[in-house]
Amino acid sequence: MSNLFDLKDRVIIVTGGLGQLGRQYIRTLLQEKARVAVFDIRGEEEAAASLSPELVNETLLYATVDITQKDSIGGGLEKVITKWGVPHGLINNAAIDSPPDAPAEENGPFETYPEASLDSVMSVNVKGVVLACQLIGGVMAQQGRGSIVNICSTYGLVSPDQGVYEYRRQRGEPFYKPVSYSVSKSALLNLTRYLATYWGKRNVRVNTLTLGGVFNNQEEEFLSAYSTRTPLGRMAREDEYNGAIVFLLSDASSYMTGANLVIDGGWTAW
Repeated sequence: MSNLFDLKDRVIIVTGGLGQLGRQYIRTLLQEKARVAVFDIRGEEEAAASLSPELVNETLLYATVDITQKDSIGGGLEKVITKWGVPHGLINNAAIDSPPDAPAEENGPFETYPEASLDSVMSVNVKGVVLACQLIGGVMAQQGRGSIVNICSTYGLVSPDQGVYEYRRQRGEPFYKPVSYSVSKSALLNLTRYLATYWGKRNVRVNTLTLGGVFNNQEEEFLSAYSTRTPLGRMAREDEYNGAIVFLLSDASSYMTGANLVIDGGWTAW
């Protein structure tokens, strides 16, 4: 049974690999003896500081890549192919959102949400994923094999529960979860279906992994509101999605494509 989950020597590209979850995916894949290429917009010095020293070895490759630029993705892909050959897997993990401490207009009412912010989020979260699939998925299709995992969010399946943020409005902050993140993440669901049917006969599987919120030292008021809203009564630990990543990239999911695997503590169950 363990052979079903074997990733030894498979070449996996992780976009946004220096983020909180990206680092988890990298660690897990390296532990599974995969060869991992990290694509991130941050420079190599920041990469060295972000990744644990024990992760930096001959099975890890870093490339500074802006996924909104096709030439930048192409340069990173060429670096991977030169070293290891055509990738076996791609995790489209890179994404942006308005952080909780963003300027008021970023997290204000829908009616006044800035156009520039919408453009920025859609460029990374949608255009960037499409471009990565075009280039990286394209070469995998030429090889007749591959697995793509598009990272989604519960807020791409259902509307944000703005009540979770009521505590901020009660203290005088006009805070609302912005529209752009939800719109961008929901777009990935049908991109997954489109590519699953487009590349099915070429043995490139494409699936979505939809995640719930991850604990990252948020405010106590937020943690309380989020936990009350979640059947399991807590946010996810950052390591609780690693098993799903191995499953979706390995032969254990060999008959799975065009699907959406939801791991959210039950958030979307009610």
